Amino acid sequence: MTWIAIRMLTGDRQKFFGLLFGVAFSALLISQQLTIFVNLIERGATAVYNVPTGNVWVMDPVSRTIDVSYAMPSTALDKVRSVEGVEWAVPMLRSIANVRTPEGDLEGVAIVGIDDATLIGLPRNIVAGTREALYEPDAVFIDQVGALKLFGEGVDPIGMRLELNDRRAIIRGIVDINPSFTSQVTLYTRYSNALSFVPGTRNRMTFVIAQSKDGLTAQQLATAVTERTGLRARTRDDFAQDGIDFIIENTGIPINFGITVLLGVIVGVAIVGLTFSLFIRDNIKQFGALKAIGVTNGKIRMMVAAQALLVGLIGYGFGILGAAVFIYANANLPDFKGFYMPWQIPLATAIVVLVMILITGWLALRSVLKTEPAEVFR
Repeated sequence: MTWIAIRMLTGDRQKFFGLLFGVAFSALLISQQLTIFVNLIERGATAVYNVPTGNVWVMDPVSRTIDVSYAMPSTALDKVRSVEGVEWAVPMLRSIANVRTPEGDLEGVAIVGIDDATLIGLPRNIVAGTREALYEPDAVFIDQVGALKLFGEGVDPIGMRLELNDRRAIIRGIVDINPSFTSQVTLYTRYSNALSFVPGTRNRMTFVIAQSKDGLTAQQLATAVTERTGLRARTRDDFAQDGIDFIIENTGIPINFGITVLLGVIVGVAIVGLTFSLFIRDNIKQFGALKAIGVTNGKIRMMVAAQALLVGLIGYGFGILGAAVFIYANANLPDFKGFYMPWQIPLATAIVVLVMILITGWLALRSVLKTEPAEVFR
């Protein structure tokens, strides 16, 4: 009976392809939008994860994320270092500035000042230059996407001079990092250079990055630092999650993407439901004939379920394939750098598609179950 149901479905090619299009379009829209949404909000954590070492971040109690922070006095570093269980602790300055390129263009950048002695805070993946080049006078490292924004494709930025608040900065290296949520150009320099690049208030240090000793977890150290110093200490993962939560709570991104996903479901149900209903109506005589020769309602349900599952499986496959091709085909573009499709998204899309085809199949099945075999012979 299943084979008969499939032959009935594929016999009407126009409606069969219409059903596939409805499911595929819905699966494509849902999975693509969910993928973009997840990657966008995860960019609230990338600035934290771009720092390869240190499992505890210490900041002023009013600081919320890496971009929403309040500077601390330099004595905070000594306080953190004095806490038992701290293996090492280094300062970090993170601030926003305007840079002027040799062509006269003005661009907002994020200045990251890292420890002079150890260079802790510099990303691990250095595309051009060496770590030692950061010790040269006025040296800065620029992120790869930022270099593309400032100078364009095919231009080697090494040796280029920038103007930072009337101070000269020379690009000595390129680092590969995932862009932050604001997608600003990021410049890394030594802490002492950053103090002169970004003049400001009396308190300049934004964060203290610390590492716990062996045998002590990051959460235990964060609790100890908070109790001993009165500062806000967060584990690396918790602080990264703070950035994600801030985007969710303070932007309209979740609502906008949620509406788009909901529209994908509604459009899919409308197209598939309407097409499936037309298919069932056109084949109502065949279903009536089957009931006339003794096919039970239970087997009729199995036939319609097989048809719905076949359409759902093929349409879902095409939809997920289209979303994956879109994401990975644009992975080299600056705006999509670091984007990926988590395994939870295809699973969630599969559940939505399954519910969608079950609903449309059930609505279409009602007319079949009400059909009397005698109507076929009238």
